Amino acid sequence: MEVVVSFGAQDNVLLANCSDPPGHRWKPPGEDSDRSTSPSVLHSVATSWKEGLLNRKRPFVGRCCHSCTPQSQEKLFNPSIPSLGLRNVIYINETHTRHRGWLARRLSYMLFVLERDVRKDMFARNVMENVLNNSRVEKAITEVASDTSVPSPGRKAIEKMRRKARGILQEMVANISPTFIRLTGWVLLKLFNSFFWSIQIHKGQLEMVKKAATEHNAPLVFLPVHKSHIDYLLITFILFCHNIKAPHIAAGNNLNIPIFSTLIHKLGGFFIRRRLDESANGKKDVLYRTLLHAYTEELLRQQQFLEVYLEGTRSRSGKPSPPRAGMLSFVVDALCNSNIPDVLIVPVGISYDRIIEGNYNSEQLGKPKKNESLWGVACGVFRMLRKNYGCVRVDFTQPFSLKEYLDTQRCRQLPAPLSLEQLLIPTIIEAQPDEAFFMGEEEEQLNAGDLSDEPWRRQVIANLAKHVLFTASKSSAVMSTHIVACLLLYRHRQGIALSKLVEDFFNMKEEILSRDFDLGFSGNSEDVVMHALHLLGNCVNVTSTSRNTEFVISPRNTVPALFELNFYSNGLFHVFIADAIIACSALALLKEQARETEGSSSKTLISQERLICRAAGLSHFLSNEVAVAMPCQMIYQVFHDAVGRLIQYGVLLVAEEEQEELSPSATEEPWPKRFPEPLSWRSDEEDEDSDFGEEQRDRYLKVSSSSEHQEFFTFLQRLLSPVLEAYAGAAIFVHGLERPIAEREYTMQLFRYLLTRTERGVATYGESATHYLVKNTVKTFKELGVLKERRESGVSVLELTGTFLPQANRRKLLQYIISFSLL
Repeated sequence: MEVVVSFGAQDNVLLANCSDPPGHRWKPPGEDSDRSTSPSVLHSVATSWKEGLLNRKRPFVGRCCHSCTPQSQEKLFNPSIPSLGLRNVIYINETHTRHRGWLARRLSYMLFVLERDVRKDMFARNVMENVLNNSRVEKAITEVASDTSVPSPGRKAIEKMRRKARGILQEMVANISPTFIRLTGWVLLKLFNSFFWSIQIHKGQLEMVKKAATEHNAPLVFLPVHKSHIDYLLITFILFCHNIKAPHIAAGNNLNIPIFSTLIHKLGGFFIRRRLDESANGKKDVLYRTLLHAYTEELLRQQQFLEVYLEGTRSRSGKPSPPRAGMLSFVVDALCNSNIPDVLIVPVGISYDRIIEGNYNSEQLGKPKKNESLWGVACGVFRMLRKNYGCVRVDFTQPFSLKEYLDTQRCRQLPAPLSLEQLLIPTIIEAQPDEAFFMGEEEEQLNAGDLSDEPWRRQVIANLAKHVLFTASKSSAVMSTHIVACLLLYRHRQGIALSKLVEDFFNMKEEILSRDFDLGFSGNSEDVVMHALHLLGNCVNVTSTSRNTEFVISPRNTVPALFELNFYSNGLFHVFIADAIIACSALALLKEQARETEGSSSKTLISQERLICRAAGLSHFLSNEVAVAMPCQMIYQVFHDAVGRLIQYGVLLVAEEEQEELSPSATEEPWPKRFPEPLSWRSDEEDEDSDFGEEQRDRYLKVSSSSEHQEFFTFLQRLLSPVLEAYAGAAIFVHGLERPIAEREYTMQLFRYLLTRTERGVATYGESATHYLVKNTVKTFKELGVLKERRESGVSVLELTGTFLPQANRRKLLQYIISFSLL
């Protein structure tokens, strides 16, 4: 007899069959015998799978860029910082206060909160009057008044506009209350302990932030990834616990609801429009932007800290969304146009075992986002108190000087950015060699120097935003739910024995650590897997048969379950993305060679040079889904390192003895130009007399036939398969576009088409139909020049461009996408 149930219903049965060795239990990160600290190495108690002790230290993540900010990298850091280890912030007892004894143990939360250094004189004063008296604001008031009245505005018109400006500021400006911060700190200690196992931080990272806050005469700007509404409270709470003053938080005006808005203002929140360029009567709201710009400048001038979320909204996919640099541009302008000596930038990574929102399935299924309300907030708090959301990890990366970053950029020649259409259309339509992906340094250059040069300014700020978000994402710890969800979806989709799942989980831990990414958990792998399965709840099935006491774990095949598992598995995306793109590009080249040789297996070797170029093309095509490198990194080098890593693993083999016999096929275009010197094959560390040969010598590779290596290679390809399937579905759907259509209607029709494919079992990967992916396909197709957008009666209308009117070109687009996929 076979029984299939969701995991939550079999908790006790599974725990009975997979119990710990005597004397051992699973511990959340940052917890030891007194729950206050954790070791700096990842301990794993020997189990029936003979894990033994993992003798690898945790990597210290979050060092700032040595290329863009070399001086900052040396400051604030010393060799002892990585060894300071982890701490569970929400574990507070009498040892964290100045008092001891029975009463101190009972009142430890209250005593701890009262002893934090929070004073009124730490925060900004006279902000509203200073902003209104700002010369830029006065000029904007006069200009807007003249637009709304006669060419020479009268005193009444100016006073009316000044009252409007004051009203905007009253709604915007934060009014931090030290008393309220203390009270909130006490409440959050209670609440967080009720629905989180731990909130883990690295003490060395906080040591650098605290040193920057106290010893440097510069304001700090915290730039976190955005996963949950809890992010706002989490950062402020952690800084409060470490005697670092609360930042002023840029919050979306969707949170400006009665009562709740007052609480946010007193905690440092100030409300801004979701879109800074919202128009008023068809014109840009110059007054609003000027007020926000002056307010940001005033806060920085008074040495106040800021907290800005570059993504603009919470991630619905589990991956970082493309950055929006509006608020960041105000910070850059404030530094360059006023007497602020410097600003320190602090990217922040945040990882959750499980977000308090649970999932975003309703939005991913195409339902409109519900507006925030006081009732919704109250219900959310009540719902949180009834559940446990596991562990949280927050990583504060090394603060770096914004002034140093800008000075470094002034010394560089920034290439003029090429559009996706310019980069990819020759490859997709004309089948030309794609070496152009690396020729940007030889194309048109932007004039380096002054921020008054608008194209250069925009490019520098955009690069800074990408740089920060990439750093924050890369520094984010990998949680147990991320690994389990990823293994179930892309390695064991048909189900796996619990013992094998634990074994693969352990191997994945080692792989992640070897790539210098950190883990947000510690302990026995068996117990951690049980914990993750419990948190994933109704997304997994547990199957048991009367003849076999071994449990089989598999993902549930419903659309909501697949969407939710995909959300958590994307927490592992940044670890393997470069390798995954190389794996998919190798597949594309092997398919291409198979067509050329009519299925013959005689040509299974891949040119490393062509492989990297094909990977670069795919990374550009998927630029709305993921970033593979910082702007200061050469994408060529990133993929060269990924190929080297796969060669080191034995997944790719170098066929040196055979390459002299190889010659390009009749259909293979010769490379017209070699790569410039910075992109040479030989690294700077290699000896000039080494056997590597010429600097720009190509190599030929083949995929290992070992079953273990083939399994890993397939796993890498599957990581990208849902994304590629969504884009392939969009390319099929565009074949039916015969007339102009409103973008909103087109997006909904495309979403229904992909969702129908999933519900009918036509789609291999059900998670390819998320609404987030659908919107990204439309955005990419517009940038690629497949769809043309025009405004018609205030509505965005889409139609095919002239390039893709011929069906043959649309088929080439579909073939290009499918070539990278296992589909």
